[in-house]
Amino acid sequence: MSSTAAAHTYKQAGVDIHEAASLVDDIGVLVKRTQRNRKLANPFGLFAAAYDLSAYKHPIILTGCDGVGTKIELLLKHDELEAAGKDLVAMNVNDVLTTGADPILFLDYVGIPKIQKTQITRIIAGMTDYLEACDCILAGGETAEMPGMVPEGMVELSGFAIGACEKEDLLDPGTIAAGDVLIGWKSAGFHANGFSLVRRIIEKEGLKFSAEEMHTLLHPTLLYHEQPKTLKAAGIKPKAMAHITGGGLPENLGRMFLKRGLGAKLRIPFWQNDVVQKVLQHADKSDAIDTFNMGIGWVAIVSPDQVDKALTCGSGAVVIGEMDTSAAVTVEIA
Repeated sequence: MSSTAAAHTYKQAGVDIHEAASLVDDIGVLVKRTQRNRKLANPFGLFAAAYDLSAYKHPIILTGCDGVGTKIELLLKHDELEAAGKDLVAMNVNDVLTTGADPILFLDYVGIPKIQKTQITRIIAGMTDYLEACDCILAGGETAEMPGMVPEGMVELSGFAIGACEKEDLLDPGTIAAGDVLIGWKSAGFHANGFSLVRRIIEKEGLKFSAEEMHTLLHPTLLYHEQPKTLKAAGIKPKAMAHITGGGLPENLGRMFLKRGLGAKLRIPFWQNDVVQKVLQHADKSDAIDTFNMGIGWVAIVSPDQVDKALTCGSGAVVIGEMDTSAAVTVEIA
């Protein structure tokens, strides 16, 4: 290098490593909230997190990875940062919960053009609200400052959930049989799926929402940790459970049994959500059923003799259908 050449720095390139390091210290209090009942085997902040599974006799590890999709654009635009964090956790933890597992560890990836401590802290605060609720540790993550790669005003979010359960507690969708009953629990809205269609409808139809309506539209994905917990406490081991995300009821349920020649005829309640209906009135009806959760965010499949007891587990449980041999999933709106 020439003695007269300028000495370039990482900060001049748009990355402030000292600001990133101080962020880890700033969120320490939030992280500790997720370690009140479960503990890491080593302190937070190392290169990898460790968890002691010796409390399980025959542990099975479950994993999941997801994001919040294009909903992030509206969440950022309308300053719903905590909701973004909750969405991220729920989209991952719910998937792990479908297996019968306990969520034990969560990691996040945040890609940003420039570190803004307040913004990131609010997102992580939303994560810790949900992680604390389901007794899952925020075990670490990555905050990547990528100027020129992540557009200004945008945040990339991904999450990774790890669960564990006893081998005998792992649910087996292969046990689903004709005559089994599907029980559904309500969603809070579109959750974090189908927002490319939502955004298109808003733009093309020129829809306007009040601040309160937009808050409702962007309600975070519900965390369905109480449903598996209360079912287990009632002595019920479902044949299977499903988190209703992209693909709606037909795809998320069908993946568990269609290839085995089984099907289900579903009859679900009309979605009583005025803000959601404001969007849905402009969507193709069959496409909406194949895209959105249509008001049902969680489903458990149980044997007929367990239905009455299962309906008392968690609020708002309702029978939505029965398994048959049609090799198809049809959805009728009541």
